[in-house]
Amino acid sequence: MTSPKSKNSSTPKNELLPGRRDGSNAKPRARPVRSHSRYSPAEVHEIFRRFSVQRPEPKGELEHVNAFTLLVAVVLSAQATDVGVNKATRALFKVADTPQKMLALGEAKVGEYIRTVGLWRNKAKNVIALSEALICDHGGEVPDDRDQLVKLPGVGRKTANVVLNMAFGQHTMAVDTHIFRIGNRLRLAPGKTPEQVEQGLLRIIPDEYMRHAHHWLILHGRYVCKARKPDCPICVIADICKAEEKTNDVPAPLVEIAPLEPVSEIQ
Repeated sequence: MTSPKSKNSSTPKNELLPGRRDGSNAKPRARPVRSHSRYSPAEVHEIFRRFSVQRPEPKGELEHVNAFTLLVAVVLSAQATDVGVNKATRALFKVADTPQKMLALGEAKVGEYIRTVGLWRNKAKNVIALSEALICDHGGEVPDDRDQLVKLPGVGRKTANVVLNMAFGQHTMAVDTHIFRIGNRLRLAPGKTPEQVEQGLLRIIPDEYMRHAHHWLILHGRYVCKARKPDCPICVIADICKAEEKTNDVPAPLVEIAPLEPVSEIQ
């Protein structure tokens, strides 16, 4: 039986116990990540103005011929490179560019086409399942609504946002590994989760630049502000950037970059 505490307790009432400031023994909570941008509206506007001069009409690097093949390509791109997905889908989309044709092809045959893509077995299953769902629930058409898209097998918020932006021109922000890094490294829209970064970017990016903002940030992260080491000498926003890792304060010349050559044309 536990002995009752002595009236002359060794811990005075006004003495705080280890841990919380209120004297409780609970572990102190970690400080939340600062969720506000470190950039003024004028600075954000200038960042995207420069991106728009550099790449007036940015394009995604996943090959597709319609909204359905775009959806399939994005589903396949999870934990895979765009180059690797394009190699697999080039032949696949020649024989199956609609949900009906994909369903007729069957899971086993789809798997043969995408065998070089990571997690291909599960992805082949999802491609067939989402094709069937599109036929049964949406008349064979890709819906232009996020809530409907995320109900499809293998489709998450990021995939839905890519499709809504690229296929339907909606002002969405699909946060991939590059955009998540940019949001936090530059303190442009810091957040612990992709959705926090997404919401932060949506709050600060001017509407006039939202149509292409997703692609500008991806390309900047992929080719300039790289994961291992940012290539600051070729960065057009080096003077505005507030990243602690930056090595240069002089912006690169602001000139239009020639569009990337397509890996292959899908006939």
